[in-house]
Amino acid sequence: MSLRRLAIFEGTSLLLLLFVGVPLKHLAGMHAPVRVLGLLHGVLFLLYLFRVIEVVVLRQWTARDAGRALLAAVVPFGGYVLARRLRPPASN
Repeated sequence: MSLRRLAIFEGTSLLLLLFVGVPLKHLAGMHAPVRVLGLLHGVLFLLYLFRVIEVVVLRQWTARDAGRALLAAVVPFGGYVLARRLRPPASN
């Protein structure tokens, strides 16, 4: 799976965890959504990290590029920003 696609999936899982799971846990006492979304996010986060490492090695990204990609994983909506930057240029 491409880094761009993983960034979108990982970013979406973070948003679901933060804006759906956590409020349900604290406002409605429902712990199951946090367990499920937390597991999903954790798996996607690890896949994302491994893909970032792979891209850094294969494409010889700078430390700055790698840092931006890692920061995108922990900032809400960061995955979407990174995915947009990774989008291939439009062909005319």
